[in-house]
Amino acid sequence: MKTLLEVRNLSIRFRTQDGYVEAVKNVSFSMMPGGSLAIVGESGSGKSVTALSLTRLLPSAVAEYTSGDVLFEGRSVLSLSPPELRKVRGGGIAYVFQEPSTSLNPVYSIRSQIGEAIRLHRPEVKDVDAEVIRWLDAVGIVDAAKRLHDYPHQLSGGMQQRAMMAMALSCRPKLLVADEPTTALDVTIQAQILDELRRLRAEFQMGLILITHNFAIIRGLCERVAVMFRGEVVEYGDTESILRSPQHPYTRALLACIPRLGARKTRLPTISDAMNP
Repeated sequence: MKTLLEVRNLSIRFRTQDGYVEAVKNVSFSMMPGGSLAIVGESGSGKSVTALSLTRLLPSAVAEYTSGDVLFEGRSVLSLSPPELRKVRGGGIAYVFQEPSTSLNPVYSIRSQIGEAIRLHRPEVKDVDAEVIRWLDAVGIVDAAKRLHDYPHQLSGGMQQRAMMAMALSCRPKLLVADEPTTALDVTIQAQILDELRRLRAEFQMGLILITHNFAIIRGLCERVAVMFRGEVVEYGDTESILRSPQHPYTRALLACIPRLGARKTRLPTISDAMNP
């Protein structure tokens, strides 16, 4: 079986007024078709930059790929032409971004936004409205046909996130990247969204990359995990093995921050504690 995605020694820096900032340093990982990977780390560790680089979504005016490569189905994403890249974005690799209220266009209906994605990546679809309803129903939106003409502000946070998932999945991607998909949602809705991701991944046999700072949500959802700290992958391997026996002090500190019933802590681990045990 051929590798679906391979990131090889990828390094990315940003140009600023004060010089260059190294955001990602020699990051490597790979995924097989239908596989799943969690990229875990605190804010600013390089998770989202790594995810956006998979389809060159980083702003070219300030972002610079200094080394390495990203291979999707054996082809270098970094060397694709604009038309080829457009086919990969959405059709090959689709995204569910955090905070859907800022990702959905407030002046277009859900029907319009999901329909545009379908028309672009699946021109063979004749009845676009029926396909939009199908995907809204697939992600668990009740009375999908009645919500077709709703605008983002008419949907709750959980429903907006489901609409984002419907938009991504409607393109039939081979890989779905979910970047902090449960941010700003209450615990009950978080659980529902994660259950939907688990179910949809199994149903459509697609790969999944989950970007998160929370180790607690990856068990049972992702087979492998890459832990990022200061732009580098400091630990990479089987999820259960890392949860059971983390090797890097930063990984151990992240796991120690997970709330546990019955546990009493007056102080959570800090970065200095983690790196200087």
